[in-house]
Amino acid sequence: MPLNFFFKDGFQSGWALWRIEETEAQLTSDIIGLPPPEITNEKKRLEWLAGRHAIMALCNHVGLRYFGICKDAFGKPFLEKYPHSISLSHSFPYVAAQIDKTRVVGIDIEQPREKLLAIAPRILSSSELLDAGKDVTKLCIYWCAKEALFKVHGRGSLFFSQHLIIESFSLSDKGALTGHIVNGRAIQEVAMSYRVEKEYVLVTGTSEAKSRQ
Repeated sequence: MPLNFFFKDGFQSGWALWRIEETEAQLTSDIIGLPPPEITNEKKRLEWLAGRHAIMALCNHVGLRYFGICKDAFGKPFLEKYPHSISLSHSFPYVAAQIDKTRVVGIDIEQPREKLLAIAPRILSSSELLDAGKDVTKLCIYWCAKEALFKVHGRGSLFFSQHLIIESFSLSDKGALTGHIVNGRAIQEVAMSYRVEKEYVLVTGTSEAKSRQ
C-alpha cells in the first residue's frame, strides 16, 4: 500500500506519508531518476525511491506535473520547473514528504527510541530538557521539530541546542508547536504541528521566511 496518508492544508500545500511495502523494482517503475550509485544500502535505496513517489503523489494531489527533484548547494531538495518548497524525511519503513507553493517547509519523521535519552543533552536546550524529562515520546517530538526547523533554514551552520528552539508544549496525540530559528540577531518564527502514532512521531513546519531583528 503506497500512499498511507495525505493531508492538504491549503492551496497547493500539504504533506503525505508513504509506507514502504514495495520492492525496489516496483518502486523504480514510473519514476524519474534512479538512486545515486553511492547509495548501496537496500533500505536507503527504497527510502530514496519512495520519497520520489511521495513527492510525485503530492504533485498529483495539488495539480502539478512531476518533472523530478534537484538539490541546491546545501543539499536542500526542490522541484524541477516549480517554485514550490518541498521537504523529505524517512524512518524505514516510512517516508514523509511536504510541499507548499508560497511558504518554506520542513518535515521530519522518527521512531521513538530509548537512545534519545542519551542524545537529548546534545540537541536540546536546558529548558527543553527540563520540559521533556525522561519522556521518550516528547523527546522525539523535540528532535523531529528541530530537524524540521533545520530543513526550513536549509543552509546548515546551526547548532540544534542553541539556534533551533522549540517552545514548551503539552503532550497529546497531536498538537501545535512554535519553533524559532536564531541566526545571529535574526529570529525566524516557524509554525509547526505534530502527530504521535504507535510507530512514529511526525512534525511539519511552515514559515514565511521572514526574520525580525
